[in-house]
Amino acid sequence: MLDERKKKILQAIIDEYISTAEPVSSGMLTQKDGLNCSSATIRNEMVELEKIGYLDKPHTSSGRVPSAKGYRFYVDELLKDDDISLEEIRYIQSKLETRVNAIEELTKIATNTLSEITHYTSVAIGPKTTMQNIEEVKFVLLGSRMLMAVILTDSGIIKETIIKFDEDITEEQVSTLNFIFNNKLKGKPIDEIDKPLEEYIFSEMNYSLGVIKPVMEQLNKAINEEAKVYLEGANKAFELPEFKSLEVAKNFINLIDTKEVVLDLMNTGFANDINVYIGEETDNEALKDFSIVTFKHRYQDKELGTIGIIGPKRMDYSKVISVMKYISKKLNGK
Repeated sequence: MLDERKKKILQAIIDEYISTAEPVSSGMLTQKDGLNCSSATIRNEMVELEKIGYLDKPHTSSGRVPSAKGYRFYVDELLKDDDISLEEIRYIQSKLETRVNAIEELTKIATNTLSEITHYTSVAIGPKTTMQNIEEVKFVLLGSRMLMAVILTDSGIIKETIIKFDEDITEEQVSTLNFIFNNKLKGKPIDEIDKPLEEYIFSEMNYSLGVIKPVMEQLNKAINEEAKVYLEGANKAFELPEFKSLEVAKNFINLIDTKEVVLDLMNTGFANDINVYIGEETDNEALKDFSIVTFKHRYQDKELGTIGIIGPKRMDYSKVISVMKYISKKLNGK
């Protein structure tokens, strides 16, 4: 455990490095309020912090930079989560009060707002399909051999698909489909649109398989499609000093292009927490230069997916986490 002086010095180093992106020397810290230490004392403490793994010393500099371990201690023990201005609060309120027709729109607005305020790249994914219940299934006839199916879940998520047939269908058949599906499925998990339901409909309704099979196939395809991914502010990353490195820039482009590594992390974590993944802590080489901060996106106590920030390890964790907590609170109506 670090004593109070080491904590203050570590916090001052990280705050300075986040601000300047330059290795921090003891001389720079003597000018900081609140330390009340000589340059020699600070220098000795910095050597100790390096020995126990909280700081690294770049080969080309006399200063120190935080290690992943140092950032972790900072996030867990030293960070202030009220780093949000009244102006930022008002801006978030105005954005999230925008009238929306679907929950997906609110998710996109929240993701964009997070990126705008923090100046980092934000990403969001929708909830897992299996966690949603069916609110309504609606079939609409578009032509003699074409049907639109709309599935509304209790989370406000809408899935829709177009179904084409090899034979004519009638308005009467569509009305029967609407009745049967809603009677059997309303309030039940979305993944109950399955083989037993297909067999039930076929036995209850005097329809040919030419009608039933296309309906079931397209509904299953719609509910099993990958969750929507929203990405905002990717261009902001290239304004950061870290991205002057060709390797870092290439790794970032690969991360946001393939998305798998980021999405895997976003599907982990605890529902009511801000989750922070720092560089090499993840044991994934692709993430060694980056940190990812996420929270489970909720609206009126319903889980709607995950929103996250991707940035350098030097990201302003205090600002990111403060803004995330406020957005999360507002989305949940608090």
